[in-house]
Amino acid sequence: MLNGKKISVVMPAYNAETTLRRTVAEIDRSIVDDIILVDDGSQDKTVREAAKLGITIYQHSINRGYGANQKTCYQMALERGSDIIVMLHPDYQYTPALLAAMASMIAYGTYDVVLASRILGKSALKGGMPRYKYVFNRLLTLVENILLGLKLSEYHTGYRAFSRSVLEALPFERNSNDFVFDNQILAQAHAASFSIGELSCPTRYEAGSSSIDWRRSLIYGLGVVKTALEFRLSRWGLFSPPYLHIPRSTPSVKKTAPRNANSRR
Repeated sequence: MLNGKKISVVMPAYNAETTLRRTVAEIDRSIVDDIILVDDGSQDKTVREAAKLGITIYQHSINRGYGANQKTCYQMALERGSDIIVMLHPDYQYTPALLAAMASMIAYGTYDVVLASRILGKSALKGGMPRYKYVFNRLLTLVENILLGLKLSEYHTGYRAFSRSVLEALPFERNSNDFVFDNQILAQAHAASFSIGELSCPTRYEAGSSSIDWRRSLIYGLGVVKTALEFRLSRWGLFSPPYLHIPRSTPSVKKTAPRNANSRR
């Protein structure tokens, strides 16, 4: 705990067998109260490896997508009483050493959402991010900053922390089940006037690091631009998609997990 807040780390996993143990080994369990791994129909031995590590495991019976995986992660963390939820990819691309810093920024009321940025400090290219991905990241971030009216260094990191109040207030279950979920939940948080902070994060690109191919990268990029445009149109009162309809009152936390999944504790 930090400042009396229960901290959970959630890990959306897909074929993370070779990197999971190293990632979990570097999590500081003196401050982290709960580690939850949601496996999205992996084809390797991710679940078997996770079972050796003394963490909570939840399995989707089929691959449902990165966004759907996050939905289950956050639902489980809320159900288990978490006050601060940190999403950390189990592919060892991001260092768990920043968990305390990220959680502290929320625990002591500085921000509601915290992003670990690979762009601040120019760590992305140093860590091996392919140059085309870096350029793609920077262009998309420029478009998003213009349309959302923010000044973030990046929107695409897989290392982010949320306060309980944010996840309870946002209708994230309406978001995409694919990668654009990451952008939609930030658009929601901004629309709901939650504060978003950043800190610099070193990154590693290794053989086991998750990545998407050119076709899916293009689809993701179009989805990012679409999300930013939808936010701007919503602000102008011209069009508002369902995921940007933010409830005025805090919704109750879901008590059940998706039906088409298998749970292991």
